Amino acid sequence: MALTPRDYCVVSLKTTGLTPSDGEIIRLSAVRYRDLVKTDSFTTLVKPKMAISEMTVRLTGITNEMVADAPDISPVISDFYSFVQDDIIIGYNLSFDINYLYDALLECHGIALSNDYIDVMTMSRKALPRFDRRSQSRIADHIYISTNSFQQPEKDCEVCNAIYRKLMNNSRITKWVEENNRDEK
Repeated sequence: MALTPRDYCVVSLKTTGLTPSDGEIIRLSAVRYRDLVKTDSFTTLVKPKMAISEMTVRLTGITNEMVADAPDISPVISDFYSFVQDDIIIGYNLSFDINYLYDALLECHGIALSNDYIDVMTMSRKALPRFDRRSQSRIADHIYISTNSFQQPEKDCEVCNAIYRKLMNNSRITKWVEENNRDEK
């Protein structure tokens, strides 16, 4: 994997639970970047097997009515896989999201997701070790990135990308990436 990839997809999910065993993907968004420029996007709601709880509605803003006519996960995860292909996947708290993506792709199509990925929340811990509030919106505010229209599908991805790009210019991150890359050789 390149030290600082210039071609990648940024991914954002909304789910009904804390793990793939007790939750489902209800929105899946991805934005493709080529040479650091946004070139395409993929966003869809997903109809879950179980009704969306009131708590999930409060957290995500996604209601049962919104997903009533949405496709189920099988065609969505297939389209997502075709969209990201072998790109590096970038996301905020991606260690959480990647499990949902992996499980859905494996369960629906027998394919193991094997893309390299970068978790921007992990980067923020390295770059801002004394900052204790780790939500994407708080990190964005802290490093002066606008979160207007935050929680809109593509905007989540764009905010994550802006944080990623800004953190890649942080000297702690540069050193950490170089050390981890050296360990892989």
